[in-house]
Amino acid sequence: MVDGDRSSRYRSRWWSVLGCLATVMGWGWVESSVLAQPSVKLPSVTGAARWQPAPPPIDQMLKAPATPIVMVSPNRRYTIELLPVGMAALVDLAAPALPLAGLRINPQTNGPSLDAYYRGITITELSTRQRQAVSLPANSRLSNLRWSRDGRSLALTRTTDRGLELWIIDLETASSRMLTGPILNGAYGPPCDWLPGTEGLVCKVIPTDRGAPPPMPVPPEGPIIEDHDGQRSPNRTYTNLLNSPHDEALLKHYLSATIERIDLQGRRSLLLPPDLYDHVTPSPNGQHLLVETVETPFSYKVPIDRFPRRIALHHLNQGRNQGRSQILTRLPLADNLPLGFDAVRPGKRLFGWRTDRPATLYWVEALDGGNSGQAATDRDALYVQEATALDQPPQRLWQSSFRFRYAWWGNGNLALIEEFWFDERRVRLWQVAPDRPGAAPVLRGDRNYQDRYRDPGDPLMAQGPYGLEVLRLATDQQSLYLVGQGASPQGIYPFLDRWNLVTNQMERLWQATDPYYEYPIDLLSQGQLLTQRQSQREAPNYFLRNLASFESPAQPLTQFADPIPALADIQQEIVYYQRADGVPLSATLYLPPGYQRDRDGPLPMVFWVYPEEYADRNTAGQVTTSANFFSRPEADSPLFLLALGYGVLLDPSLPIVGENGAEPNDTYIEQLIAGAEAAVNYVVDRGIADPKRLLVGGHSYGAFTVANLLAHTNLFKAGIARSGAYNRTLTPFGFQGEQRTYWQAQETYTRLSPFTFADRINEPLLLIHGQRDSNPGTYPIQSERMYDAMRGLGGTARLVLLPYEDHAYESQEAIGHVLWEMARWCDLYIGTSTVQRLRMDFQQAHAHP
Repeated sequence: MVDGDRSSRYRSRWWSVLGCLATVMGWGWVESSVLAQPSVKLPSVTGAARWQPAPPPIDQMLKAPATPIVMVSPNRRYTIELLPVGMAALVDLAAPALPLAGLRINPQTNGPSLDAYYRGITITELSTRQRQAVSLPANSRLSNLRWSRDGRSLALTRTTDRGLELWIIDLETASSRMLTGPILNGAYGPPCDWLPGTEGLVCKVIPTDRGAPPPMPVPPEGPIIEDHDGQRSPNRTYTNLLNSPHDEALLKHYLSATIERIDLQGRRSLLLPPDLYDHVTPSPNGQHLLVETVETPFSYKVPIDRFPRRIALHHLNQGRNQGRSQILTRLPLADNLPLGFDAVRPGKRLFGWRTDRPATLYWVEALDGGNSGQAATDRDALYVQEATALDQPPQRLWQSSFRFRYAWWGNGNLALIEEFWFDERRVRLWQVAPDRPGAAPVLRGDRNYQDRYRDPGDPLMAQGPYGLEVLRLATDQQSLYLVGQGASPQGIYPFLDRWNLVTNQMERLWQATDPYYEYPIDLLSQGQLLTQRQSQREAPNYFLRNLASFESPAQPLTQFADPIPALADIQQEIVYYQRADGVPLSATLYLPPGYQRDRDGPLPMVFWVYPEEYADRNTAGQVTTSANFFSRPEADSPLFLLALGYGVLLDPSLPIVGENGAEPNDTYIEQLIAGAEAAVNYVVDRGIADPKRLLVGGHSYGAFTVANLLAHTNLFKAGIARSGAYNRTLTPFGFQGEQRTYWQAQETYTRLSPFTFADRINEPLLLIHGQRDSNPGTYPIQSERMYDAMRGLGGTARLVLLPYEDHAYESQEAIGHVLWEMARWCDLYIGTSTVQRLRMDFQQAHAHP
């Protein structure tokens, strides 16, 4: 079966090499028979097993330090570098976690059970380039970062074993200090927000008299009963929902908070009594609070964001209303929303503050009752109202025939509003004058939002009069700046444009050029442009450019190193090919270090897939990735397999197109096969992939795709499916891009379910799933039942369930083990002596002395 070598003199040598590798790596399963037989039957494995580390040299690569994340202060005077904590330890995931109403709450900290933490902060003053590290307690876990309105301070939380502390960092001195002990409530939504100037912050605080959590009644007080009144209430499948009255009591306990003002000396004053608060947002002038509160009745069928809501305005400093609250609206339980991605909650929604005004509220209200299936001329309306004039009728600022998506506020004469409609994949941009009610909205853009080639970009923002973000105007006061990806048939080249709103003309100020992918981040003072630049060989770093003379060299601001220099010699290329029906496709091709086609011949190759639905073929074939990306694997990336000698075809285009009113999924299988065949034919015809040594892998919807490709084609020798869904009858009210229910499209649901065709999967399939998967539709039972089906039908399969892991894998132990399983599966079913030689050469070249 060894077919990767052109000369038989290598064969005996690489049998011994493989044996040595098995001994060094602890791969007891590697035997000569693995490479000598076309099919390998695995021994039956049941029950718990030991965690396995990622195979060398991947195990060392996983220890590479994380690259810092850079943020710019609102006043554009500073940048901060945040050092991520990195992969969690399994013990962190195993900490107590309460699955309640779609949340996972750590009862010890009263925060989320797992958060994205930072452990270090470095401040750079942009005018002098002076860098200072902030002194913080060792092993800090920092999150919930919030800039002060003036950009001089940074508030954040430090998570300890006892809870969330509030800390403040002074950017001028790079000093830090603790404002409060572990009193904050971060279980749901951000715990703090800034008031203007030096007034401090508004925070959610655990009530001092909250007491112990309610105990579980033993025995239960009675059965769990649900009633339904006959109304339609289609909902997608959610996880971590409430299941009992005890769950309801726990949710009330851990979400209960008081609202307090905490000044910069740590002094506290009560503003609002205990309640179940979501967002509490101060007005731009700091005189009012927009307060969103969760109410009862709770639901066992939908997560907390659909629970009843009370939206109120609390007046902090407004004459006779000081200390009073006024209810703006109440929203009922939303457990019966119409199906469809354009359906929304009826009533007022999306409350916020105009960032350019002292205290002007805005909100959106559906004009069609939220039902996108109902015929209507207009769908949404945007209203504004002064917080000091709630007794006056609100102003309808704008209404649309699509759904409201976003508003960028500028000034009384300028705001941009975006609307979208999923069914048509359309997005439109309007210019409005918020303080001129008689001014007609001006349509500024109308396109298919999947049309990357026509994407004009997003506007740059600036610090407004109240310290909040507003549209950034050029010095002529009639132009905006737009930053975009710059997608084109030639590749991805980000740009900075100046858009004259009077003439509606665009002026290209700057655009990235080969060999770089360079993205504009922000315009700073003194005409400087901050960019992030990378290339295939240069790690992403931040640079300053002179806006008046872009031809002058960019000045480096950071010097982040290549985290995995051993992979600097991977071969990376954007490749282009066509589907049989003429749809142009592309993919990113990676070849392992040291590979030479003339010497090594066709390689075993891993195809890592994820399909996407489109409304027309013109957008389906567009190039959406850059050949100039700096590609280094992280976490459980399939690119780690390059270090083991395998080729990787990453994200080959698999467009599923629905045209002329047809639903994309009605021909999903046919289009999936056509896209996969085109990708396989391309790499095989180039002589770089062995058609008998191809493996297909994917995560989530990609895993679903893997199982379908194995069931309906013979293109691949084996598959790896991580955290997927395989039986669409278990997601009967829609999934991914499918809006119809199972009962509206039974044939489509059945045909798309690889579980239906498990008897046709005659290739080995590795199924991996996190046991705490909270992603809608990908319950662990999906992988368990798929494995049961293959086992019962005599297929070759392996099921790996990861304790405590969610949809994405977080712990060092699980990530290492997943990579071990993936490497093992590749070696078992598509491995060759060529792969082993490339692996040994790579290890010898990068061995530590």
